[in-house]
Amino acid sequence: MVIRFKQKCVRCKKNYVLVTKRSRQPRICFDCQKRELEGEVKDPEMKKLFDIPMDFYKQNTFLRNIKVNYLRYGNLTENKINAFKKTVEEMTNGEM
Repeated sequence: MVIRFKQKCVRCKKNYVLVTKRSRQPRICFDCQKRELEGEVKDPEMKKLFDIPMDFYKQNTFLRNIKVNYLRYGNLTENKINAFKKTVEEMTNGEM
């Protein structure tokens, strides 16, 4: 079992974000990162990959970061794609 605690968002200092001990990066709330997620995905394969419920993005910073990185750099490694799929599958099955 992973212990989670709340930490204030590093950008807005208003909203709280769930953080684990393993978190290395400063955490940003969904409201602050929403603008970065709104870019257009043109690749049909990636469009299908990122077509998940918005609640998944709200709950999981990893999924948000993967999508932001794709929108910023235009590609993802095979390992990142597999990790994204695995995380979405776990969230769909209710394991997270």
